[in-house]
Amino acid sequence: MPSDAPAPAAVDWRPALPPSVRRRHDQVRGAELLLMPERVVRLNAEGGRVLRLCDGRTTVEGIVTALARDFPDAPIAADVPAFLARLRDRGWLR
Repeated sequence: MPSDAPAPAAVDWRPALPPSVRRRHDQVRGAELLLMPERVVRLNAEGGRVLRLCDGRTTVEGIVTALARDFPDAPIAADVPAFLARLRDRGWLR
């Protein structure tokens, strides 16, 4: 029976925004945004920080390592790959 949980992101995957998606910081609202054709998604601070590391060169493992240095007590190793997989499933990452 298939699970409703997103598949974990592959460790060697190097996530990046596709050409149709842009990340911007809205200074008026103090928020990170994902801009897509006919859609805007407001990210929380943590989501914005994760997506800033999605440059197409850094692996998921590298992203986890970078964030774990700054947040040693957070469940980064489980949460970040699942978050990235959800965004990929929605077409917001490649």
